[in-house]
Amino acid sequence: MPHFSIEYSANLDAKVDMSELCALVLRTVLGTGLFETGAVRVRAFRAEAYAIADSLPENAFLDMSFRIGTGRSAEDKRRTGEAVFSAVSEYLAPLFETPHFALSLEIREIDPVLSWKKNAIHPRLRGK
Repeated sequence: MPHFSIEYSANLDAKVDMSELCALVLRTVLGTGLFETGAVRVRAFRAEAYAIADSLPENAFLDMSFRIGTGRSAEDKRRTGEAVFSAVSEYLAPLFETPHFALSLEIREIDPVLSWKKNAIHPRLRGK
C-alpha cells in the first residue's frame, strides 16, 4: 500500500496525458516522505459511460481515490492530500478555465484485518 486510483471521463483523453499525470502523482506522493517507494501504485481508469451534472457533452470529471494503510496522523494525511490535490490542480489548470470540469480526491484507510498483500518489489528496493 498505498494504492492511488484515478477515474476519469473519456472526453479527457485528448486533453490530459494520463501517463504523465500518474507520474506526477507518484512523484508527489513519494515527495511527502511518508510512503515507501516499493509500496506506491498509481493507475488511471477511463470511464466510457458517465452522466455529469446537466449532461452537457463537454462536462468532464477526474476523481482520485487514495487507499492507504493505517498508522499515519491526521496531519500527515491532510498534508499528503493537499500536496497531491495542489499538484494535480496545477497540472490540470487549463481545464478549470471552462465551467465544465470537476476534480475530487478522497483518502481512505484500509482495515489491516481485511487486507492481504504479497510484494516482491519491497525486498529488491530495500536491497535484500
